[in-house]
Amino acid sequence: MDNKFTPWKTIARRTVLHAPPYLSVEMRTIQLPDGRTIPDWAWIDTPDYINVVAVTHAGEFICFRQTKYAVEGTSLAVVGGYIEPGEDPLAAARRELLEETGYRAERWQSLGSYAVDGNRGAGVAHFFLAQGAEKTAEIDADDLEAQELLLLSRAEVESALARHEFKVLPWAAIVSLALQVSNLNLG
Repeated sequence: MDNKFTPWKTIARRTVLHAPPYLSVEMRTIQLPDGRTIPDWAWIDTPDYINVVAVTHAGEFICFRQTKYAVEGTSLAVVGGYIEPGEDPLAAARRELLEETGYRAERWQSLGSYAVDGNRGAGVAHFFLAQGAEKTAEIDADDLEAQELLLLSRAEVESALARHEFKVLPWAAIVSLALQVSNLNLG
């Protein structure tokens, strides 16, 4: 039997950094399908998270202009946040949209779930497109960074994406996916 696509096995693990609730780093001993072992494979454990591209009834994309510690200058951003223990990703997406923007949306579509780092872990990103968003509450966010809520046209979002104004990879990825999908069903 061909074992080239057999999953790698974790033989042993030891925690080298534990910084709850957002980060844990392990050194793992990994066994490859051919029997070889790798004794010190770093593995990063972070919570799974959601990102949401939300679009209003009028076709406006809800974004932020904000700062992030690891990003030089300001960046355009989408709604995002960690999934609470035991929380469903869609429930987390709905919660974060309401908390960060004060908006609720009628139609929700999954844009997929993606490993953040295929070799080192770092959680799973769950992407959603929320359409038919309307303002129903005041913002109730506990974000640490300075941010400004923006309502952008599709053309403005496309232009900002082309100018690399979404400076964090998951944000650029979800905006690209949402533009592709919303081309088919925005209205």
